[in-house]
Amino acid sequence: MLEDALEHLVRGIVEHPDDVRVRARRIRGGRVLEVRVHPDDLGKVIGRSGRTAKALRTVISALSGGRYVRVDLLDVNEVR
Repeated sequence: MLEDALEHLVRGIVEHPDDVRVRARRIRGGRVLEVRVHPDDLGKVIGRSGRTAKALRTVISALSGGRYVRVDLLDVNEVR
């Protein structure tokens, strides 16, 4: 559910919504949501001084019900 919500929010922000990918990984104590966007859209998703990224993390944290969730923002070409 968190992946779908985050993908929906990010698709509404970017100019290349077809390039948005959200992948979840389990880590000890929680989950990591990796958001991959087109390189031209990375600045939009991060926002001025990181405000948009912080807002996305706040919404996902509220939806997580107290469980630990980390949101990583990457462009589609970045290797991880």
